Amino acid sequence: MSFPDPIAVFRTEAAELLEQIEAGLLDLNVNLGDKDQVDAVFRGLHTLKGSGAMFGFEALAAFTHHCETAFDRVRKGEVPATHALVTAVLEAKDHMRALVETPAGDHEAVSEVLLANLRHAVDGSGDQAASSVSAAPAKTLFKIRFSLPQNAMANGTNPLPLLDELRDLGTCRIVADRSGIPALDELVPTDLHVSWDVELLTDQPRSAIDDVFIFVMDDMELAVEEIAVAAQMPTVAAPAPVATAASVAAEPVASATSTAAAAPAAPAPGDAKAAKANENVRVPAEKLDELMDRVGELVIAQSRLSQLAGGSGDLTLRAVSEDVERLSGELRDTMMVLRMVPVTHLFSRFRRLVHDLANETGKRIELVTEGETTEVDKSVIERLADPLVHLVRNSCDHGLETPEDRLAAGKTEAGHIHLSARQQAGEVIITIKDDGRGINKERVRAKAESSGLIAANASLTDQELYQLIFQPGFSTASQVTNLSGRGVGMDVVKRTIDALRGTINVVSRPGEGSEISLAIPLTLAIIDGLLVRVGNGRYVIPLSAVEECLELSIEEDMRSRGRSFISLRDSLVPFLRLRDLFRTNTTPDPFQKVVVISTGSERVGLVVDQIIGDHQTVIKGMSKLHHDVATFSGATILGDGDVALILDVGHLVAEGQQQEAHLRAAG
Repeated sequence: MSFPDPIAVFRTEAAELLEQIEAGLLDLNVNLGDKDQVDAVFRGLHTLKGSGAMFGFEALAAFTHHCETAFDRVRKGEVPATHALVTAVLEAKDHMRALVETPAGDHEAVSEVLLANLRHAVDGSGDQAASSVSAAPAKTLFKIRFSLPQNAMANGTNPLPLLDELRDLGTCRIVADRSGIPALDELVPTDLHVSWDVELLTDQPRSAIDDVFIFVMDDMELAVEEIAVAAQMPTVAAPAPVATAASVAAEPVASATSTAAAAPAAPAPGDAKAAKANENVRVPAEKLDELMDRVGELVIAQSRLSQLAGGSGDLTLRAVSEDVERLSGELRDTMMVLRMVPVTHLFSRFRRLVHDLANETGKRIELVTEGETTEVDKSVIERLADPLVHLVRNSCDHGLETPEDRLAAGKTEAGHIHLSARQQAGEVIITIKDDGRGINKERVRAKAESSGLIAANASLTDQELYQLIFQPGFSTASQVTNLSGRGVGMDVVKRTIDALRGTINVVSRPGEGSEISLAIPLTLAIIDGLLVRVGNGRYVIPLSAVEECLELSIEEDMRSRGRSFISLRDSLVPFLRLRDLFRTNTTPDPFQKVVVISTGSERVGLVVDQIIGDHQTVIKGMSKLHHDVATFSGATILGDGDVALILDVGHLVAEGQQQEAHLRAAG
């Protein structure tokens, strides 16, 4: 049996903690008086420091300790939370990430600079001590008894750091209770049987003791008794060495739950039981991909079995085929759910990006997100990150005006960027909208003409003109900055969205802002498809894009020659004859079918010879020789072993609408 690498587990959980810390800091930056966010950031830093020390990341623990101390002072009301403090800790958080990823690197110089900035942000000079306190606070004696769960060390919880933190609170005496240790022949080395009695004299409140145990509170036993308020420690025996605890506490064993995300408060016992019932298991992404491949092969094999059973008179074989089809369908649906992740993981990173861009450009920018719970295949999420970064940066740099220009135009001083996601049919629509100056069509046209992209005075629709900004090297910026001007970013957006079989739609209103919508398939793995025949070939249309199917007789087909429109409930819908598009050179069937497909509000009909039926489609990528064939988005293997091409719905709808526009213009 193989165990996960402890360091890899820690790095994964440290990344999650850093994300939580960053989110808390950005929320605090909006409302500096939010004590809950101050506590949340403090807990995140506290956990990161303790976990780093536990796994040998001493430099990380030492550096994080200073940030934790700063927020501890804010939490206690000694210093106020300020924008300067948030900025300093955000920069420190980036350095913490470097300390996690490359602990052996030379980070000393950077650490000193960041800590100097932190000290200055906290008290203005870094030299002021807590001399403002007029008198030493009264001290309280606490009697503490605690025991950790028996499997604590096996789950990665080391009791020694807890004892060290209690010592940091004041003068204490620690005695280990070893009465629960079983006989040697019954002893399990990884089990913990020791509990501890602690007498602590401190000027800290009871809440400071709770903070020490906040991340193990759910399963442990803790009793705290407040004895008296005194000026000095009562007469007690000399502090006993804690070597006893060290001799019992084993080296921590890594676990996915060793540094669990910080919880705002210890839940009630009933809540703890519910939490246990909903425990998560961390699974490497490559294992999910491998499982997805196996499910895909199973779907193909099931399709072949169904075809064999359909042509056989054996009722037992048909029954088995139906059972396998049901089970493979359920397994496929479950697998697809496992691969779906909410876009909040994608959207959350743009809060920091916008914060930094606002500081860099001198603009006031507010980011609004919507639809964070919308779920998309994890492989799509991973590939959308770079395009969205370019689009958000472009909106901040090109779209939004300076505060002075916005006030002069009668707008609010702060610019707004709206990032939203929603599901529509089998696609997710991600929209980036700003309330800036909009796209200057004249400048885009002039640049396109000077670059030779279009002929002078060429007739283009607004959408065709806006699509030119995604051409390689295209930029209307007058000078190159570290944000934009090289014409590379939007080209990356276009190539990535095309690779995802998605589409881009641009809407802009001068003086009011721009809106760019990305329509992306929900998944790149397995889809439900409608299998059709055109000539002698079979093709798959994504079922999520199919609205309805109609019959097209030979007479209607002849009447529509030259205009390619059908009347559908008092509206004209353009259609494409796939036989002509694919050049099959075959005679059409007597009763052809029209499959009406749509992307949003746009519809087009596809004329096919036969509709074969539903088909679970395992998507296979096209070869490099066919990467520029826009009509098809992939291929799949049918039950009889033949290959069927999957139609690119977005491309076909665009082609149908373009054909409609040309016909209307000609008419």
